[in-house]
Amino acid sequence: MTTSSELQGFYKLSMEDRRRVLKEETSLSDEEVGAIANTGGLPAETADHMIENVVGGYTYPLGIATNFRINGKDYLVPMALEEPSVVAAASNAAKMARVKGGFKVTNTGPVMIGQVQVVNVPRPEEAKSKLLARKSELLKKANDQDPMLVSLGGGAKDLNVKVLSSLKGPMVIAELIVNTGDAMGANAVNTMAEAVAPMVEETTGGRVFLRIISNLADRRLVRATAVFDKEAVGGEDVVDGVVYAYAFADADPYRCATHNKGIMNGVVAVGIACGQDIRALEAGAHSYASRKGVYKPLTVWEKNAEGDLVGTLEMPMAVGLVGGAARTHPAARADIRILGVKTAIELAEVMGAVGLAQNFAALRALANEGIQRGHMKLHSRNVAISAGATGELVDVVAQRMVEERKIRFDRAKELVAELSGKTG
Repeated sequence: MTTSSELQGFYKLSMEDRRRVLKEETSLSDEEVGAIANTGGLPAETADHMIENVVGGYTYPLGIATNFRINGKDYLVPMALEEPSVVAAASNAAKMARVKGGFKVTNTGPVMIGQVQVVNVPRPEEAKSKLLARKSELLKKANDQDPMLVSLGGGAKDLNVKVLSSLKGPMVIAELIVNTGDAMGANAVNTMAEAVAPMVEETTGGRVFLRIISNLADRRLVRATAVFDKEAVGGEDVVDGVVYAYAFADADPYRCATHNKGIMNGVVAVGIACGQDIRALEAGAHSYASRKGVYKPLTVWEKNAEGDLVGTLEMPMAVGLVGGAARTHPAARADIRILGVKTAIELAEVMGAVGLAQNFAALRALANEGIQRGHMKLHSRNVAISAGATGELVDVVAQRMVEERKIRFDRAKELVAELSGKTG
C-alpha cells in the first residue's frame, strides 16, 4: 500500500525514475516492476508521449478471427481482449454465415455532432431563429478551422438548434453537423465548436459553457445483416431458441445488458486492436440502445419463411484511421494492415459484422448447450496458468478440470502440485 499519493514532480521524471518511485511507494518486487515496464509492440518513447505519467505498458492477447466475408470481401480480423472463447466464437459464427453469403453491411456516413451549450438566454426561441439565420456564417467559421478536412469533402455541413428545459432553466443548444471523413473526429469537432462559440454567444445574448462532441453518434450508424442456415446452426430448435433469447432481451433490460455486452465483446476487441476510442464506442452503443427511453437490444433476430435465422444489427460506430492511436501505435497500424481496410467507413462495417457475429455466437450457445460449456473449457487454461502451471502442464491441468467440471483456482492449485512431477 502506498504511503502517499502526493508525488511531487512525478510527471517531470523519466519513465525509469517513475518506476523507481512507484517501487518505493508500493513495495513492488523487481519482477512486478519488470512486468509493467514491458511496453510490448509500443516503443517506450512513443508511450511516454501518448498519455501522462507513463511507467510502462499493459499487453492484451491479440488473436485473429477467421472466416469473415463482408460485402463480398474476405477479412482476417484482429481482436485484442482477455476473455476466452470470443475469438473462437466469432470465427465459428462467421463460418456459419458464409453458407448464405456472409455479412451485408451498410452505413450512414462518418457524421458527428458538436454541441455548443448556451445558458441565461433572454428569449430562447428568438435566439434559436437568430442562430439559424446565421447558419452560413457559423458553418464557414467552423470550416475555417480545418481546411484540409474540407478539401477532402468533409467539414461542417449543417446546423441544428434546439431549446431544452433543464434543472437550471432553459438552454439553447447549437449543434454542428460535421462530416469527419476518415477521422473519428473528436479533435476536429471540438475545435469547430470552440471556434463558433463567441459568435453563438453574441447572437443569443446568453453565455456559452460546454463546447464538445456528442458520443451519441446516431448519424454515424452501421447496419449489418446475415442469414444463418438452419442446418448450419443446428436445426430449427436452435433457431427458435435464438429468437426466444432475443425476445427475452427485448422484454427485460437486465437480460438486454448482457445481450448488448456480447455484441461489444466483438466490437471493442477489434477497436482495441485497431487503436480506436473504445470508451466512445461503448457510450454511443448504450446511449443508442436507450434512445427511446427504454434500454433495448442493438440486434434483432427473426426466423424467415425457410426456417433460417436472420440477424440484423444497427448501432453507432464512430471510428477513424486518421489520428489517435490508429496512427501512433505500431501494433494498431499493423493490425489495420492485416484487416486491409482503406477507410473509416470500411472499418466501421467490419466492426458491425463482428458485433453481429459475436451476438449470434453467444445466443446460439445459450439456446443450445449453455454458455459455460465452451467458455469454461477455454477459460480453464487461464485458471491453470494463474495456479502456476507452465508448459505442457497447462493443458493437462485444464483438461482434468474440464473432465471433473471443477474449473476453480483451488482445484487447479491441487492439480499443479499433484502433476508437476509427472510432466516435463
